[in-house]
Amino acid sequence: MFAVARRPAARLAARQLRFNSTQIPPPPQPSRFGSFARRSKTAAKFTGLFALSTVVGLASIAGAILVHDVFTYNDKHVDRVPVNPLALNPERGGPKNLPVARIQVDDEEDDEAKKLATRPKLVIIGAGWGAMGVLSTLNPGDYHVTVISTDTFTTFTPLLPSAAVGTVSVRSLVEPIRKIVARLRGHVIVGKAVDLCMKERLVEVETYYTDHSAKVYIPYDKLVIAVGSSSSTHGVPGLENCFQLKTVGDAQAIRRRILDNFEQASLPTTTPEERSRLLSFVICGGGPTGVETAAEIYDFCQEDIINYFPKICREEVSIHVIQSREHILNTYSEEISKFAEEKFARDQVDLITSARVAGVTPDSVIYTTKGKDAEGRAISEQNSIPTNFVLWSTGIAMNPFTARVASLLPNQAHKKAIETDAHLRVLGAPSGQVYAIGDCATIETSVIAHFSELVEECDKDKNGKIDFGEWEDMVKKIKGRIPMAEDHLAQVRELFQTYDTDADQSLSLNELFKLLEEIGNRLTSLPATAQVASQQGKYVGRKLRKLARKVTTAESQSTDSTATAVSTTSTIGTQPSHKAQFIEPIFPPDETVAKPFKYFHLGSLAYIGNAAVFDFGKFQLMGGLAAMYAWRSIYWNEQVSARTRALLMIDWIIRGIWGRDLSRL
Repeated sequence: MFAVARRPAARLAARQLRFNSTQIPPPPQPSRFGSFARRSKTAAKFTGLFALSTVVGLASIAGAILVHDVFTYNDKHVDRVPVNPLALNPERGGPKNLPVARIQVDDEEDDEAKKLATRPKLVIIGAGWGAMGVLSTLNPGDYHVTVISTDTFTTFTPLLPSAAVGTVSVRSLVEPIRKIVARLRGHVIVGKAVDLCMKERLVEVETYYTDHSAKVYIPYDKLVIAVGSSSSTHGVPGLENCFQLKTVGDAQAIRRRILDNFEQASLPTTTPEERSRLLSFVICGGGPTGVETAAEIYDFCQEDIINYFPKICREEVSIHVIQSREHILNTYSEEISKFAEEKFARDQVDLITSARVAGVTPDSVIYTTKGKDAEGRAISEQNSIPTNFVLWSTGIAMNPFTARVASLLPNQAHKKAIETDAHLRVLGAPSGQVYAIGDCATIETSVIAHFSELVEECDKDKNGKIDFGEWEDMVKKIKGRIPMAEDHLAQVRELFQTYDTDADQSLSLNELFKLLEEIGNRLTSLPATAQVASQQGKYVGRKLRKLARKVTTAESQSTDSTATAVSTTSTIGTQPSHKAQFIEPIFPPDETVAKPFKYFHLGSLAYIGNAAVFDFGKFQLMGGLAAMYAWRSIYWNEQVSARTRALLMIDWIIRGIWGRDLSRL
């Protein structure tokens, strides 16, 4: 009985024991040493992962370089390259009986080259923003492309002021043209275009290398003129004593002069007057190039000269900007101009506005400003700045080749550029054969020039008057011919009523003439900027691409002899076996594949010394480091290749860590 009675109690005790054993134990008290250990362990883990990833990354790069070297450094032999005899001994022809390079030396080196040799010949003169825009939008195989350039590279010109003081290397701003045209299997001719024969479609090129020079004709089916512009002298004497900033050579020459001036100013034999003259920098022109150059020189003095040259050099530095108008950056908004002027005032950059340069001597710049005498009459005051450095950066003028082309066409009246229509075709040239883009060209803005054609097309009843319906039709035609007039023709009814002075619900020819003349006076030419040239180049490239597609379709769908025409059959000497048969392509009108060119302003920007300004029309951005890095980001993104992007980033890093290179090369 005793044993039986204890059995339930034993079970209860055992059950209670099991229940107690399942309870969650109290949490341990936090230990400072344990928390520190955990943090140390976590830090070590992430440090190890970072180190491991770094090692793996470096090993991958080293492995990639090794693989590249394995497949690069080996013997490559080229045997039995076929060359057409006409390429080595071109036939002669044209107005001056020069060699005509109808076949390039590499036109038959492989099957792809032979196929391209039968395509329409596209010749591009120049290697700037416009030319690069054309090349970037063409499809391989569309054309037999030839680029004629005085240089073997294209330059990112907006950063030339930075290269002039060593902020970036000039090598970071150039890309070889041959690498760019390689995508199109194109050809490059280093030379200068000097003349044009539109009747026979030949470009006269003067080739030169070392002491040898020769002239040759390059035939074309389509020609794009993108030679840029020259600086305008404005009749100022002594500009041979000035620097310009349009090429890499200009930037290198400026950098040498700046460093020479500082080195000479550091000598103990230099007098105070001579030191002041050596360290006086004068920039003629308050546009983006002049302003950015002044800002770069100021940064150079603040960040490098003060650290590595005698401090008296920095104290004696003076920077002067001479501007003919009331404000610098006058093409930007008023707020941006004032911001830049205030920034320069704080940096003690001397702004001389409403002044004109009267002359430049080897040791001074003479300029005039308007003032008033004691009686309040306007007078002209003459001033002088002693200097050993003058940058001329004001206005543009015709390139010599541009001037030659304009002289061949009787209706080219513009003094600074070739006039084109809205499709960027050169006015007066055979329709659809010659285009002009960039600084060397300007789109016509004269509506009066189309007066007779508009009246003939729109005056339906031939009564010498234009009613409102005919005026609406005329407005559409004007917008098609001159897209820049679109904003000025928005109020169609109001314009009609304003110039209908006799209120007879129609415009007489005199009233219409005054209306069109007023609209033409309101139109302004597009600015000579890289943005305009790039957009025009891409527009022409897309249009040529579509035209090539139409030609290809016509050739593939029709075998009729009217689709193509045999232009020439030539032989060399007495060798009848070497014949060249050239097929002349038939292009449709430009209007069938593209609308007129319309410029879209994407904004203007300028660097003003560890700060930047942006003008996007209704929106402006002005600021310090944030704006400067935005400026850098835009220019970095606009580089022509990944190689130049990498080099540019490296230059900025080197400049930030070690400063600019002060060596004179």
